[in-house]
Amino acid sequence: MKSLGWKTIIATAAVTSLTGLAIAAAPTQAASPAGSSEAPTALSPRELAALPLTNHHLTRHEKANLAVVLNAYHVAEGKNLDVPAFVNSFAKDGVFNDEVAGKAYQGKALGDVLPYMANLFPDVHRDLKRITVNGDVVSIELSIQGTFEGPLQTPAGTVEPTGAKVDVPTADFWYLHNGKVEQFNCYVGYTKMYSDMGVNLDWAAAVNKH
Repeated sequence: MKSLGWKTIIATAAVTSLTGLAIAAAPTQAASPAGSSEAPTALSPRELAALPLTNHHLTRHEKANLAVVLNAYHVAEGKNLDVPAFVNSFAKDGVFNDEVAGKAYQGKALGDVLPYMANLFPDVHRDLKRITVNGDVVSIELSIQGTFEGPLQTPAGTVEPTGAKVDVPTADFWYLHNGKVEQFNCYVGYTKMYSDMGVNLDWAAAVNKH
């Protein structure tokens, strides 16, 4: 496995924070057409039943919020990539926070997230394991899965793709208001992701840095 120094690993976490939006098709057809700014359509009873919801007795308002979130996932996966539709899911001052890497994306920068992710893991998708909807908050436990087929640029140089499969534990928290995402907080298990990609944390570099 390729070994990167500790400082490089920290910097790389910021560089690759965009993978926090490595997103798959949700089990729903609630997505708007490509390039559309229309709101996602309502979820059908069958679609709701197929989701790993902690509570299936949602209000109409909660169902609408869930549709917005699932639509954001849908238009962000590689085969359905639709940057304008994803950005349109957010309020004017909406923000995406990669909490682990300490990075925030807002405004036009929201559109930078998706292309970078698609280049790194072209087949990336999310396995949604547990979804909780509570009013204007949608909380999701998931796993980011994909194949490392694009080069990873780091301060130490380029990590060439290996074709390795990644399976990364992740938690997403979506905060909505009036049908728009005001804040999206994403927690990605970068240590597991790097391990799956064949990159080791260089603990010795951190111990011997003085």
